[in-house]
Amino acid sequence: MNGSLPPFKPLGWRGPDIKVESRADGCFLIASKHPAGTVPPSIGHILAARAARHPDRPFLRERQGPVGAWRSVSYGEALDAAEAVAQALTDRRLNGKSAVLILSGNSIEHALLTLGCLTAGVPVVPISPSFSLIPNDRTRLLHCARRVAPDLVFAQSSAQFEDAIAALRDRHPDIEVVSVDGGPGTSFASLLKVAPTASVTARRDAIAPDDVAKILFTSGSTGLPKAVPQTHKMLTTVLAGLDGLRTEAADSDVIPESLEWMPWSHIAAGNINFNSVLHNGGTLYLDEGRPLPGMFDATIRNLREVSPISFASAPIAFGMLADALERDAELRKNFFRNLRYMAYGGATLSNDIYERLQAMAIAETGYRIPLTTMYGSTETQGITMTHWATERVGLIGLPMPGITLKLVPNGPKLEVRVKGPSVMPGYLGDPARNDDAFDQEGFYRLGDAVRFVDPADPRQGLVFDGRVTEDFKLDSGTWVSVGTLRPALVAACSPCVQDAVIAGQDKRYLAALLWPSAAALQAFSADGELDVDALAAELSGRLASHNATAGGASRRIERFSIMTVPLNSAAGEINDKGYVNQSATLDSRTEKVTDLYRNPPPPTVYLASPVTGGRGHAQAL
Repeated sequence: MNGSLPPFKPLGWRGPDIKVESRADGCFLIASKHPAGTVPPSIGHILAARAARHPDRPFLRERQGPVGAWRSVSYGEALDAAEAVAQALTDRRLNGKSAVLILSGNSIEHALLTLGCLTAGVPVVPISPSFSLIPNDRTRLLHCARRVAPDLVFAQSSAQFEDAIAALRDRHPDIEVVSVDGGPGTSFASLLKVAPTASVTARRDAIAPDDVAKILFTSGSTGLPKAVPQTHKMLTTVLAGLDGLRTEAADSDVIPESLEWMPWSHIAAGNINFNSVLHNGGTLYLDEGRPLPGMFDATIRNLREVSPISFASAPIAFGMLADALERDAELRKNFFRNLRYMAYGGATLSNDIYERLQAMAIAETGYRIPLTTMYGSTETQGITMTHWATERVGLIGLPMPGITLKLVPNGPKLEVRVKGPSVMPGYLGDPARNDDAFDQEGFYRLGDAVRFVDPADPRQGLVFDGRVTEDFKLDSGTWVSVGTLRPALVAACSPCVQDAVIAGQDKRYLAALLWPSAAALQAFSADGELDVDALAAELSGRLASHNATAGGASRRIERFSIMTVPLNSAAGEINDKGYVNQSATLDSRTEKVTDLYRNPPPPTVYLASPVTGGRGHAQAL
């Protein structure tokens, strides 16, 4: 650590301790030497234990309306509700071969229904609300329903999901519909009135580690979503791995508060974050905000009232958070008051945002705040973690206790494969895909690449090195590492760029599509209209500076266009967590990509490199 900087706040986790096997074929096997903690029997058992210890402690809080008071559910109330729901499912003869499909996003009722299913041993299937709400497109919704054959479907608002429910009923006429708003079908309130019997305890105690707890679907950005069974063991061994890294008790008298916007249809929020809050006896505030222009205001409003011990989000949110904190001294004070660490995942955080956040942390607390990461997928849960304070950004950490990574040479990179108790047994109803998903030793292939921070000292951790499938070659044969270049560009253009997509496969040079940040839209707009040329002049200078130190052609951006049409989730360009799909975006914006390589270029294409003529509109190359 740089001696001129203040120390990090204590993190409360053990430092790196791993064993590494180097094979003759160039592969590496890496595992943690830290033993995992005790594996809980199930999430339902954890809920019962926390309710017995802290019956009146707040567990879930959700606003009543956009600016209303917080509605609260205690641990005792959550257990009562979960057991009532479990009894209602038992009365309907639902079991481990049934499925409860959840269409709507995060809510207290969503959480209680999920806990009821986990208590009764009935698989719960939360899917992205976008699968139901994209107009005139029910393809992904109906695909999910075909895979799981749901017996019951839940929507917070039957009116909002009316068309989706009708589409499901056309193909599954016997499906029971449950909603909160009192629409046609069963009211959620009626489930909570069911009196639990001894059968609820019996069903909870009968849950086996390999029983299916949930079925989650991948985002579907590269085709129809894949159905991924989540066993009870997959959910609980992640918690045991985290316990193996702790130097402090998981459930203490200090109530850890956190704020969550990320969707429960993904593992980060729905499995790891939610279950960790429960396991730690914490309080989870449901955030109606989103890291989008105009919608992040709700998150900021909530952070004025909630001083979290930890703040976890996708990287896209941290740039907007930094902008807001820099403008508002009171918000800064409240945000950093209790904060011990921040966590991100799903993409790489830029170094510029990291430095801005640390500068504010030091000013408010006198300490730097550790920034941790957890890496994994729907198929694996969290498999690596940066569980120590580090000044580096882009680390994915080291294997969690109980997990073994296999790094396999793939061209110029090391491809990640994994084996362990949190890895899925296989895709649901897709044996052909399963044959390709696992290698001959049973390691799951993630399709990502990593590299050692220092090959001579593996304890320093692993760095994400891009998707193997996203990397490409220029016409010179030079490889382009998209996963590392994109955050570097965003950092070079900070705070003006929200995200970037890189083009250039089989071309002579690289070009980029750039999306302006909320800060840029504010700074370069007049009377509500963006001055694209003025913003482009600023970005040209910043990218010229980037190019001057970037190195070879695989890191330099020659041309760029500014995108004024937001990324489109319906086209698979961006998912619920804010992860931008490089290939899908290039495919859906073919004309824009073609413009980047036209000679002469159109006026919407700008020059990024001084080598080819200075700032301004691009010239023929």
